[in-house]
Amino acid sequence: MGNTKTIWEGDIAPDFTLKDHHNRDFRLSEFAGRRVLLSFHPLAWTPVCADQMKSLESQKAVFDGLKTVAVGVSVDSVPTKHAWAKELGVKETRLLCDFWPHGAVAHALGVFRDKDGFSERANIVVDESGRVVLIKVYDIPQLPDIGEIVAFLKK
Repeated sequence: MGNTKTIWEGDIAPDFTLKDHHNRDFRLSEFAGRRVLLSFHPLAWTPVCADQMKSLESQKAVFDGLKTVAVGVSVDSVPTKHAWAKELGVKETRLLCDFWPHGAVAHALGVFRDKDGFSERANIVVDESGRVVLIKVYDIPQLPDIGEIVAFLKK
């Protein structure tokens, strides 16, 4: 499977279950009635990814007020994400592990980079009814502007 985009804004997001960094299941469909921000990042323990996850954590109250659950997603394993969350001081934001099958959720959402073995840096917003309402892909070295996502959610 290549970098072909398989999901478009307006499509229903495929349901999935991933383990979070505490090894708890996160099932997308369990959040019906709330919006979900899937913040894909290439790899844990890298500076831009760290800032991206810290920005989610710092905006937790804002997301709560907008009835939005923000989660980080990468191909890293549970032990890796657990140690990284501790290192970053991320306590409220769930970091999801798209580890096995490797990158399956990133593939399903069209943001897996075959040549690298990890996902694009991307923010995908799923609305209350499970529909994809925003897909924003960033250059790998670019820190996503969390203010831009908050502004989108406030519209």
